[in-house]
Amino acid sequence: MSAGGKSPHPGPSCRGKSPHPGPSCPPHPGPSCRGKSPHPRPSCPLVLAIFLLLSTDCMVESSAGHDPYKILGVSRSASQAEIKKAYKNLAKEWHPDKNKDPSAEDMFITISKSYGILSNEERRANFDRYGQMDDNQPFGQSHHQGFRSFHNGFYFDDSFFHFPRSRDFADSKYLLHHAQFNSDVLPDSHKKPYLIKVTSEWCFACIHMEPVWKEIVQALEPLGVGIGIVDLGYERRLANQLGAHRAPSIIGLLNGRVTFFHQAIVPDYLRHFIEDLLPNKLVQKITDDNYLHFLDSWHVDNKPRVLLFDQVANVPLVYKLTAFAFRDYVNFGYVDQGDTHNIQLLQKFNINWYAPTMLLFKEETQKPVDIIQARGMKRQIMEEFVSNNKFLQVPRLVNQQLFDELCPVKQFHRRRKYCVLLITSEDQAFLPGNKAFLDFATANRKEVLRFAYVYQRQQQPLCQALLPNQDLLSPQVLILERRSPAGKVLYRSVIGVWNGSEEDKYRLHEHLELVQKDPTYLTSDTTLPELNNEMAPMFLIQWINAAHDYVLQLYDDLLYSNWREMMPILSLIFSALFILFGTVIIQAFSEPGESEPRKQAPKEQPQSEDDASNRSNASGRPPKKDFVEVTELTDLTYTSNLLKLRPGHINVVLVLTHASKNTLLRKFAKEVFSFSGTQTIHFSFLNADKHGHWMAALLHGASDTASSGCHSDEDEDPCDYTGHVLALNGYKKYFCHFRPVFTGDDPPSDTSLSASSRKSRSRSRSSSDSRSRSHSREESKRGRATSIEVHHKLDRLGLWMERLMEGTLPRRQVSSWPNLHNLTP
Repeated sequence: MSAGGKSPHPGPSCRGKSPHPGPSCPPHPGPSCRGKSPHPRPSCPLVLAIFLLLSTDCMVESSAGHDPYKILGVSRSASQAEIKKAYKNLAKEWHPDKNKDPSAEDMFITISKSYGILSNEERRANFDRYGQMDDNQPFGQSHHQGFRSFHNGFYFDDSFFHFPRSRDFADSKYLLHHAQFNSDVLPDSHKKPYLIKVTSEWCFACIHMEPVWKEIVQALEPLGVGIGIVDLGYERRLANQLGAHRAPSIIGLLNGRVTFFHQAIVPDYLRHFIEDLLPNKLVQKITDDNYLHFLDSWHVDNKPRVLLFDQVANVPLVYKLTAFAFRDYVNFGYVDQGDTHNIQLLQKFNINWYAPTMLLFKEETQKPVDIIQARGMKRQIMEEFVSNNKFLQVPRLVNQQLFDELCPVKQFHRRRKYCVLLITSEDQAFLPGNKAFLDFATANRKEVLRFAYVYQRQQQPLCQALLPNQDLLSPQVLILERRSPAGKVLYRSVIGVWNGSEEDKYRLHEHLELVQKDPTYLTSDTTLPELNNEMAPMFLIQWINAAHDYVLQLYDDLLYSNWREMMPILSLIFSALFILFGTVIIQAFSEPGESEPRKQAPKEQPQSEDDASNRSNASGRPPKKDFVEVTELTDLTYTSNLLKLRPGHINVVLVLTHASKNTLLRKFAKEVFSFSGTQTIHFSFLNADKHGHWMAALLHGASDTASSGCHSDEDEDPCDYTGHVLALNGYKKYFCHFRPVFTGDDPPSDTSLSASSRKSRSRSRSSSDSRSRSHSREESKRGRATSIEVHHKLDRLGLWMERLMEGTLPRRQVSSWPNLHNLTP
């Protein structure tokens, strides 16, 4: 070892040198002197030995002076109960508020630190093994390492070359396994949050975060935060359950919900991460304005109240963790002593400014039932303080869990618990009796007796089991003992009605004395049903909370790209959206019949009406008449369908006869089907056999006189309007006219029928009475040809409807619509 270092004392190179060094050595050798002193200095090793001895004695004495066992006055084999008892006695003796000695405050701090070491089994073991008292001091480096052997002065640490080290012994107790996680950690996460580190072998980033991890563990674990470590290589099943697929990762676990930490690994960020996991309204800020409402609300939620007074503006994390652990039993409030809005509250309860103070209130809101005050409020002290006061003096049984904890099932003879139950109501008439029962319970507190009450309206099954066939007109008191978890109880009703008088209290006191002396005094038995949960939220609220948590989890996964976990959910969502919007878009932008181009009607062979009907129904499309609503124009519907038709609406009317009704309606429905979805288009038909002269009157009164009257062209009989279609606008008094056009060829079987024969057939129809039986065969052929001709009259109606919708058809104005009846030919 070179003497050129910065050691203030001579090193080993001073030993064994000549007592007469050469002239090159200065008279007072400095740090660079290598034993060449000009004068003999035989006292150098002696001074060094004396210095080391004195230093060692001082360190040993200092360590012995801070021995927590000696400070608390207990032996090294003392149990936790003995250590706790010794601490309480010394804390009372040296408390600064009670002891006026100037050194009392320092002594009280020393006592608290000693108790903090010995109450923690891990820190106690470290002190017994290494003499370690400071949490930040590495394991195994105590004050006694002044006598380190020479060969240990030259060594290489395991991380000298930054290779992965074997896991620290201190981390082994935090290792989690799959079965342990599901049986212990997951249920315990409903009482406290867990901070879990995911690591693996040969993870260099895990080595770099170790100092920060140890610091945050030492800071959060004493506050009540659970710590866990998952090895990604050995616990792949647990890592998949947590959704952790890379190392290092840090996970927060609360109420069974996994949340990943995505910020820089800094102690402050990790601390805020734990605080963000906790519910927002866990601790209520209390001021002079709302403290009375906070304390008086005990009868609403059936919980005691705890107030913490401290001088910091934000609620301490240890207090939040305690509030979360006891959130089902106690409501917590926080008072900032530095806030000017809390002066009245501080003066009312005479709060000490120099130490945090906790007050616990029950039914009496003017005076706390318990108080604790200590500097550096520890988690163990706070949990013990709250756990001893979880229930009100006389709590109301609002659910089965509270009933099980307040009145446990009998297990041993010496552990009998008798439940004194008051069945009452929340009406004003019952309040004096309820108050008297509370006073009696407060004056007769015993470990074997538990006082409670229920409201009959909220717990009717329970009241019916205990008081069958009785109407509750006044309060009733019962003494019961639970015998089995299935609900079997032994009970006895106190004779008489409970009014809260002195006589009632005396009678109840006698019953309690008798039942404590002789358990057989309880003569009745029954099986109690499970209590109704009066505090359970509504189903809608539960669903909203669950949906809110799911959305937050989904947002977190999307924000930080946890695609491995999100891929199945995203695939399902996008598939559903694609199917939904695809279907809507297809239905919105495509109409039936538009997907295929309209083809020219091919030449058809002659066929009957039944053959045409069968072909139409065999196309796979439902019958058209079932989809197009067509009404008949009669005397009843004429006014609403034409005369009083709303502006912008058009009524499309088909003219037909009895003989052609079925054929034309089927064809008409087929042609106008694609336009039936329009709300401004209505469809009707006019029977020419009933109202044959209406069509002629309409055409005669139209402004276009050239087109009015009967047509006598080659294709139609004069005044035969069968197959004509009218688009009537009743408001603007105009119509568009469609004339039938035959697009097919004459069938081969009817080539003998010419235009002259059709005209003669029309004349023969008008004079059908003069026909003879000799022409029956010819009439049959003519009827067949007529059927084919009627079927093709509406072939071009679809194109005409398209022009009608485009507004390109010529319009014919009328001065007024003709009447449907009383028309003369």
